[in-house]
Amino acid sequence: MPTSPAAAHPRAAHAAPDDHDGHEGHDVVVLAFDGARLLDVAAPLEVFHTAAGRTGAYRVRVCTPDGRDVTTSTGLRIAADVATADVTGTGTLVVPGPADLRILAERPALVADVARLAAGAGRVAAVCTGAFALAAAGLLVGRRATTHWEYADDLARAHPDVTVTPDAIYVQDGPILTSAGVTAGIDVCLALVEEDHGPEEARRVARDLVVFLQRPGGQSQFSAASRTATTRHPVLRPLLDAIAADPAADHSLRSLAQRANISGRHVSRLFAQQIGSTPAAHVETMRVEAARILLEHGANVTEAARRSGLGSDETLRRTFARHLGTTPSAYAARFRTTRATRATWES
Repeated sequence: MPTSPAAAHPRAAHAAPDDHDGHEGHDVVVLAFDGARLLDVAAPLEVFHTAAGRTGAYRVRVCTPDGRDVTTSTGLRIAADVATADVTGTGTLVVPGPADLRILAERPALVADVARLAAGAGRVAAVCTGAFALAAAGLLVGRRATTHWEYADDLARAHPDVTVTPDAIYVQDGPILTSAGVTAGIDVCLALVEEDHGPEEARRVARDLVVFLQRPGGQSQFSAASRTATTRHPVLRPLLDAIAADPAADHSLRSLAQRANISGRHVSRLFAQQIGSTPAAHVETMRVEAARILLEHGANVTEAARRSGLGSDETLRRTFARHLGTTPSAYAARFRTTRATRATWES
């Protein structure tokens, strides 16, 4: 297993600025490779270049496996500043995610590059599925981590020695940081700027990029939960379909048992065995999903609460806070439209 960044440079994140080739500033190396997501590479570059623009606080370089240009998942080429073999140490290493996770299995040399670069880094930040590269390199053993919500279960299954936190925008465990999908690369890098230079500088960079310094809520509010659970059990499937078709109806344990003509205990056992949830928890999840859709299509909070089966505004607010880490009104404001208001564009 590679030497951890903490062991290699226990105080590198707060050390005096690096000085390489006569350029002062904390050294940031962003790894790029064929098939990497473009925004996973570009977002960290924007944050650190913006922070460096006024203060010279960072020296930012792009490294590639052989020092040549690479082609990202969008087809756009990125030029290299340095080959991975020529990076002997850095303050911060940023590892983007591949658009296709098979890249990591097909290119063991890429994982070896990540391991070697990380061993000489003061801290390491992964963007999106870059967490899989860190895990494959042995950097996440015994640590907490996150990744894009769609791949969180895959990360947990593939690496049971990692504690996956699926709803987090980013997770810091010692000198290792992992982040959610794509644009969360901005969030995690802003956190690093704040760690280095304080909240005011991080706010300045956030304002320049027109983004949240701290994004409201977790990444669950961006995921599209499945409308129905995946099971073909002849007794449970009709119950799940009925809940999805009309979340606001009576779906108490007693009602579900009567509909299936079995005992309530049997219903609970089927839910636990087939979908890993209690009946009540599943009904609540489906009602939250229904409320989300209603809000996205213009319903107000009261209407969304009533039509989803959650009942009152207060119940909807509490349930949203628990499931999504945000409020119904804030959710609706961010997801209902991308158009600027008339007051904004006429002012």
